[in-house]
Amino acid sequence: MRVTFLGTGAVGGVPLFGCDCPACERARVDPRHVRLPSSALVESGGTRVLIDAGLMDLHERFPPGWLDAIVLTHYHADHVQGLLHLRWGRGDAIPVFGPPDSEGCADLFKHPGLLAFETARKYAPFEVGGLRFTPLPLIHSKPTLGYAIEDGQGGRFAYLTDTLGLPPGTMGFLQGWGAFEMALDCTFPPRDEPRNHNDWHLARRLATEAGAHRTWLTHIGHELDAWRIAEGADTPPGVAVAGDGDIVEISADDR
Repeated sequence: MRVTFLGTGAVGGVPLFGCDCPACERARVDPRHVRLPSSALVESGGTRVLIDAGLMDLHERFPPGWLDAIVLTHYHADHVQGLLHLRWGRGDAIPVFGPPDSEGCADLFKHPGLLAFETARKYAPFEVGGLRFTPLPLIHSKPTLGYAIEDGQGGRFAYLTDTLGLPPGTMGFLQGWGAFEMALDCTFPPRDEPRNHNDWHLARRLATEAGAHRTWLTHIGHELDAWRIAEGADTPPGVAVAGDGDIVEISADDR
């Protein structure tokens, strides 16, 4: 299984419009530090699945018929806005799995175009080609699911954003899942009371408690990047801060 981080940014991205913090200024002069809306491409064999659709150029990135499905964590705009244009394309329908949300992104539901929306239910696995997805509930301001992904060859990867902590059922699933790797929400620098998203300390603690072999922190806000510049904060062994374009190869042989 191959996972490509197409975007690793929180809402607003990096650089944030109008912000002159060190992280935003750095990203304006060095494209390596730009963070687009959080999303990932998961590939295994001939199967290709996009997780979240906040990138506005989906219709240019992916040729017709190239994606087997799109899987959504939730219906906040920065995770679905790329669908607003893609839906008006031509060709075969694209399956789009997302959590049960009666409001969702209402205009997409009203005018889906070539998008074929399907509801993903917590702990109810579904398959796309050679990949198996188990939806896991997360803690956020809209109904939100993470996904435990298996490739049939022993590769296991969990994608868990947006969330503040992990529900007991999700943590229990991960702890009993076997060897796996994961991407985890880490939006904020250390905060007394993080809201809607993990901060630096909570994300690191969750990575340890879940038992992931390796964890990539994603959904990074500009404040966290600026704090890391100022503090020189590094990650512990087995944890890394993901960047746009990073590619991770996941195999049972790695563990």
